[in-house]
Amino acid sequence: MHEYTSTARVWGLSCPGFPEEVSRARRWTRDILRGSPLVDDAELIVSELSANAVLYTASGTQSGSFHLAVAVSPRVVALSVTDEGGASTVPKARQQGERTEHGRGLSMVNALAHRVVVRDHHGGYTVTAELLTTVGSPEEHPC
Repeated sequence: MHEYTSTARVWGLSCPGFPEEVSRARRWTRDILRGSPLVDDAELIVSELSANAVLYTASGTQSGSFHLAVAVSPRVVALSVTDEGGASTVPKARQQGERTEHGRGLSMVNALAHRVVVRDHHGGYTVTAELLTTVGSPEEHPC
C-alpha cells in the first residue's frame, strides 16, 4: 500500500447540546456501522459519551454543542466525542454504589472498549473509545 493511502474511513457530526441530540448521535452511528457486529456496543458507547458531554460540560448550554467522529479501519472502530469544556473534573470511570443513578457511563464504556483515551482539547475533552474489529494477536495484523 502506498504510504499516503489509508484504509480508514472517518465520519464527523456536530450536534447542538440538546439532550434529544444524543438519540440522533446514536442513530447516525448505527447507520454508519449497519451490518457490523460492533454496532450495538458502538451505539451504547456513543450514547454514554454524548450524554456526558450534554449533562456535564458547556456543550449542554444554550449555545453549546458536541462533536462526534467515527473512524472505521480493518482493525478498529474508534468513536470520539469532543465537548466544549467547563467540567470541573477530567472524565474518568468511577466506582459507584449499586443504588447510584448516575456515574456508571464511563465504566461501561471502559468495559466495552478495548481502549479508552481522554485528551484535553482546547479547554474541553475528547474521549475516544476503540473497539477491535478482529480477534488475534498484533503479530497477525501488521501495521
